[in-house]
Amino acid sequence: MMRTPLKRIVACLLCCTPLSCATVDRSQQISQQTSNKHAIKEYQENWTDLASHEAAPTWFQDAKLGIYLHWGVYSVPAFGTEWYPRNMHFKHRKEYKHHIETYGELNEFGYHDFVPLFKGEHFDPQAWAALFKQAGAKFAGPVTEHHDGFSMWDSALTPWNSMDRGPKVDVTGELKKAITAQGMKFIATFHHSKNLQRYNKTDNQPNERFSRTHYPYFEGTPPTSTDPELALLYGNMPEDVWNEKIWFGKLKEVIDNYQPDIVWFDSWLNQVPEHYRKKFSAYYLNHAQALNKEVVIIRKQNDLPLSFSVDDLEKSRKNHIGNAPWMTDETISKGSWSYTENLRVKKAQDVLHVLIDVVSKNGTMLLNVSPKANGIIPQNQQDVLRKMGAWLDKYGESIYGTRPWYTFGEGPTKEPEGHFKNHKAFAKVKYTNQDIRYTKKGQTIYAIVLGVPDKKIVLTAFSQENLNPNNITRVTRLDSNQSVSWKLTDKGLEIFTPDRQIDNMATVFKISRL
Repeated sequence: MMRTPLKRIVACLLCCTPLSCATVDRSQQISQQTSNKHAIKEYQENWTDLASHEAAPTWFQDAKLGIYLHWGVYSVPAFGTEWYPRNMHFKHRKEYKHHIETYGELNEFGYHDFVPLFKGEHFDPQAWAALFKQAGAKFAGPVTEHHDGFSMWDSALTPWNSMDRGPKVDVTGELKKAITAQGMKFIATFHHSKNLQRYNKTDNQPNERFSRTHYPYFEGTPPTSTDPELALLYGNMPEDVWNEKIWFGKLKEVIDNYQPDIVWFDSWLNQVPEHYRKKFSAYYLNHAQALNKEVVIIRKQNDLPLSFSVDDLEKSRKNHIGNAPWMTDETISKGSWSYTENLRVKKAQDVLHVLIDVVSKNGTMLLNVSPKANGIIPQNQQDVLRKMGAWLDKYGESIYGTRPWYTFGEGPTKEPEGHFKNHKAFAKVKYTNQDIRYTKKGQTIYAIVLGVPDKKIVLTAFSQENLNPNNITRVTRLDSNQSVSWKLTDKGLEIFTPDRQIDNMATVFKISRL
């Protein structure tokens, strides 16, 4: 891509010039070429028209597992969480104390000073993509931009991008090539809706005054700078300029240049005016249609209609079968989403059990991984991914391409109600071998025991009270195709498990029916 001088970037942003001064609008060319061949329905910028888009195409419903990465400038301090860029400004936060002691005063070393330290010298997109494939992911991609304003792609809209600064690599472009080469779909996630500085000047409580913006406005700190270059990182500009040139502009740039199969939004999308949410949706769907691509839009809050988008539940999930396909975004760690020193990592079995539970309820899991600033994915995270992938390699038939049965499962363990507000309660949920989850494919039912089954298990979902089970023809262990003894009783389907060693993460019984 032709690089654009900073002065020209700033001029483009602060005047009423076309959206990108240097980038050729590829999607318009594609649309014009396609329209010459045959007429294509063009989505209009209104909710009614957009509702004609299928929210969850078949490929997405079949995929079940995706992987993304919190990797960016915030990985450099490796302290607290990925919210370090914000929390380092609040004097009551541990990040502030750490920053002052480690790097100096904020007016001497601001967040932008971490950018040259974000080198990513060991970034290996091919190795990352191979690992994600081995883990069983069907789609993958980066956090394209977090709240911090640093773009992880070759951007002509801001000098704060991974090609011009930091690792000086088009991270999104390189990952797109590597991921699609592995046969996976590509996801681009956007968290930048909170980057604009929106604050209430009359509120004296800092947490409330700056609750709608990532960077707080404290005099003498870099986010208050009038320097036009720093303003592009810290979101310090007029709202109408930011909405058009930054929020929509960056989305458009990624769509045009990388054609993501999924665009996923973090929270606070509701702070962007509805007009722009409609504008993005129509633009993305029209662009995809011109390329003959089935794409997915995923949102986290009640900020896009579910008539054409998929709902995401952060660190939480449904305790019933969803009427429509849905997603949860989970992290492989127990703390920060980005890498921090001494980051604790979950057991592979616990991550797998969440995936199985989600799939049984018509959901998909997006799993976060946390590379170090140098581009290395820590070995303990790799081990979890590979162990989960080994299980999916054996038992994936019970996961991929399945749909919910009439009941998601049975057993004593129950999930709490609610969304992210109950994420701590969700984190405490631990499944046992008394918990069973069901999926189906055609007439076949898969009973997944979350652990090593007892010598005899009773699947009460097959009781005479619930359905007529007389069309069962065979019950097998999925990994070996070995028939197991079974019989129907009034209490349900009794299965007598063989003595042969069974996988201790989860065991699948395949129940064949006429």
